[in-house]
Amino acid sequence: MSKRDSKSITIIRREEVVEAGHHGGAWKVAYADFVTAMMAFFLLMWLLNATTEAQRRGLADYFSPSASVSVQRSGTGRPLGGQSPFEDGNAISDRGTIAVMNRNAPPVDQDDDGSDTLAAHEVHDQASGGDSQGPAQGQPDGSDGTALGQGPGQRPGKGADQAEIRRAAEQMRRDEQAGFAAAAAAMQKVIATDPDLAPIARQLSVDLTPEGLRVQIRDSEGLPMFATGSPEPNERARIVLQRLTPMLKGLHEAVAVAGYTDAAPYAGPGRSNWDLSADRANATRRVLTEAGLPDSRIRDVTGHGDRDPLIASDPLAAANRRIAILLLRSAPPAPAAAPLTRP
Repeated sequence: MSKRDSKSITIIRREEVVEAGHHGGAWKVAYADFVTAMMAFFLLMWLLNATTEAQRRGLADYFSPSASVSVQRSGTGRPLGGQSPFEDGNAISDRGTIAVMNRNAPPVDQDDDGSDTLAAHEVHDQASGGDSQGPAQGQPDGSDGTALGQGPGQRPGKGADQAEIRRAAEQMRRDEQAGFAAAAAAMQKVIATDPDLAPIARQLSVDLTPEGLRVQIRDSEGLPMFATGSPEPNERARIVLQRLTPMLKGLHEAVAVAGYTDAAPYAGPGRSNWDLSADRANATRRVLTEAGLPDSRIRDVTGHGDRDPLIASDPLAAANRRIAILLLRSAPPAPAAAPLTRP
């Protein structure tokens, strides 16, 4: 081996270190987006809890790009003159918004007699206090004498008007039902806690019926509200009626009074259970009005005789002899469900 071959070869390897550039805090942007999304989520949860169904529909319509917001319904924040989510009732706008429409297009959803439009305005006037003066009432707001946002001869669609009427009626039913439930609870509390009513508390009942809030005063064995064959209430019955009158005055619904007897025939000459039940109902009316209930609140006074027993299996039961005081519903009844049809 030669001297040249015996020399070792040394290799030196040098690596250059390149410092990474500054990232610019991109994670902060992503974190901010996440926090914003969470805030929006919790705001949505709050809105769902704080608003009514009608207000949520109004919010959905307002933010929908394909929905017309000129149907006089708004959500919260009063963007269209609506109500706060903490107020009761529908959020109803009295103006609507400007709609861009083709003036040469044919009129849509016109009604010849204007009856539906008039009915919608009546409901709207009740909800907004009757002082709205905006273009939703068809008042001229443009130089050509037409309402702002409408072409010549165009009116709000009947479908929107009918939807508003249905929503207003549904709100009235909900409000009335809540008022009846509160009144029933107050009456039951008085019956349970008043010492004068304690001996006959089991003879009183308060319940909600399709016709309204009903209070019934029933006879019991040994504890009648009327003497046998007498149309005049005894002292116990008068105390009950006098205690109930202030609570009846606190509501605004009309009052109906009805009398009922058992199946035992009336022994008076020339008279029957029809006469006795009607006389007892009328005597009850007198006690209520003397205790302070306005006579204008009385809708009707009727006698049912023995034709509507409370205990049908025992026509002679004492509970069948009773007086019913009914606070009549004033809200329009809910529409009946459409019958199912086979294809």
